[in-house]
Amino acid sequence: MGQSNAETQATACPASGGSLFDLAGSSLTQPEIQAHPNAFYQAMRREDPVHYDEKLGMWLVSRYEDIVTVLRDPLTYSDKHGYAAQYASGFFAEFKEILEREGGGFFPDVIKDDPPAHTRVRRLLEKAFTAHRVASLEPGITTIIAGFVEKLADQAAGGRVVDGVNDFAIPLTISVICEQLGLSHFSADKIKGWSAAVTAQIGRMQNREQMIDNARQICELQNFIIEQMKQREAAPREDMISDLVHAHTDDGGKLSFAEAVSLIRALIIAGNDTTATAIGNLLFILATRPEVAKALQGSAADDRLLNRFVEELLRVAPPVRGLAKMTTREVELGGRKLPEHAHLLVLYASGNDDETHFTCPREVDLNRGNLSSHVAFGVGIHRCVGASLARMEIKVAAREIVKRLGQIRLAVPVEQIRYLPTVATHSIQSLPLTLSRRQ
Repeated sequence: MGQSNAETQATACPASGGSLFDLAGSSLTQPEIQAHPNAFYQAMRREDPVHYDEKLGMWLVSRYEDIVTVLRDPLTYSDKHGYAAQYASGFFAEFKEILEREGGGFFPDVIKDDPPAHTRVRRLLEKAFTAHRVASLEPGITTIIAGFVEKLADQAAGGRVVDGVNDFAIPLTISVICEQLGLSHFSADKIKGWSAAVTAQIGRMQNREQMIDNARQICELQNFIIEQMKQREAAPREDMISDLVHAHTDDGGKLSFAEAVSLIRALIIAGNDTTATAIGNLLFILATRPEVAKALQGSAADDRLLNRFVEELLRVAPPVRGLAKMTTREVELGGRKLPEHAHLLVLYASGNDDETHFTCPREVDLNRGNLSSHVAFGVGIHRCVGASLARMEIKVAAREIVKRLGQIRLAVPVEQIRYLPTVATHSIQSLPLTLSRRQ
């Protein structure tokens, strides 16, 4: 269906209950809303599109149009300051002290900087994710993913229950990013723990005891990264860590030590965490929407259809729920006047669910006319730099799953599926499945 009649067509779609939702008495900090947020999103879009969540202490930006406005204006809506205010919120001073004492230093996420500093680093990273380079990686990544699918099928033999997230999506994406970084000897469990510790800092749900534990895990991660950097300073290899350690930026300089640690940390975490969430969501869709699984199984060799499916999956179930910004001046957004230093959470997931932009947004529609206009990877200068690699991994995972597996079903009622407690992502904790090999 075309975008022009989206609002008219949306009335024919199954209602999500937004009109009956008590927006005033609700908060994104509530676990039940984090797990099943769409009615909350819809109520905000209809009643209060730039809504102040008192418990969270942030303005929630919910409409597609307003989200794109924010993302396309990095000078008014600062990524750097929004992210800094979000990071280790409530415990930042103690968190920073632990990292400086035990983890080699506190290294701000340089990729979250504002221009012009961001521009210098962004151009360097983009060289690692060109279309040609990503295409050259596909055969090797296909081999890794096919091996994990076969292992999952072996584990599920005889009707045994497998975990699509912890047995498949997480170890798979860890293996892929470690291959690119040149980490031949690694502990998937350690990297999983490090990833959870880092993402908890923008999730706004940790208490002090959890913060201390997470900070010490991040110290361990940073000490690991620093050791890897030292090895490559002495003897460069053909991997992304060596590329960053020895890289020259457009201005002829090199990355500072702090910048290199920050970027390698970001690649380890973002390279597996959000992509693992997307692949977990892929399995959930295949398990709960058999018509989608059937369509893909009949078209496993159709690269164009698989690419369209990836875009629609990212729209329907974006791995990143939302990221923080901060206003640098007084501004009007969505009919609301915001002061300088207003802390925003830009809800990508709500934008992707906006019925005024996407017809029947809860449906998986591979013929959707505007499916590539989703905001799952963001928009503008801070758009996910690894989007092309993530897309390719998800496409290969979808292809290998439908080629090699037959029936995929949830092993528990859908109501029992639990999600990680965080406002930053929408990640399934565990996905019990039964499945069979494709005949």
